Amino acid sequence: MSVKCDAKKVVLSVGEVAKRSGVSVATLHFYEQKGLIHSQRNAGNQRRYSRDVLRRVAIIKVAQRTGIPLEQIGKALSVLPPGQNADQQHWQQMSEQWKTELDARIAQLTDLRDQLSMCIGCGCLSMAHCPLRNPQDKLAAQGSGAHFYPTSEELEEPER
Repeated sequence: MSVKCDAKKVVLSVGEVAKRSGVSVATLHFYEQKGLIHSQRNAGNQRRYSRDVLRRVAIIKVAQRTGIPLEQIGKALSVLPPGQNADQQHWQQMSEQWKTELDARIAQLTDLRDQLSMCIGCGCLSMAHCPLRNPQDKLAAQGSGAHFYPTSEELEEPER
């Protein structure tokens, strides 16, 4: 049940927001923890959300569906004051930035797909030459082995 704080502002419970937005209560709590949405607490310490949170959740879900990481979604939403929805200008800025990132990811996936077809044809998965098995091997000059594991000197405990 929606509650009116004052004559104009309607607030929603976490359950109402979950039902209307199509995400779980736990997801709303997670979004809030990440600073993507905001709530206020009533006298009984229950979360209450303003109606604008429904638009923010919709933006988050659209961006996630296109593969935009939550950190980038948060940065895009951070320019909006709490309680304010994205207007046409804000949405245009967000979508242009995300389109650029999506285009780069599409190009990367297209290259991967083409390389995969090539490797399926040869079947070698060569450690020395295969672009999928050994992409841009920058550590080859250091010899074989696991270069990212700590050396025996690094494993020794420092003196106190």
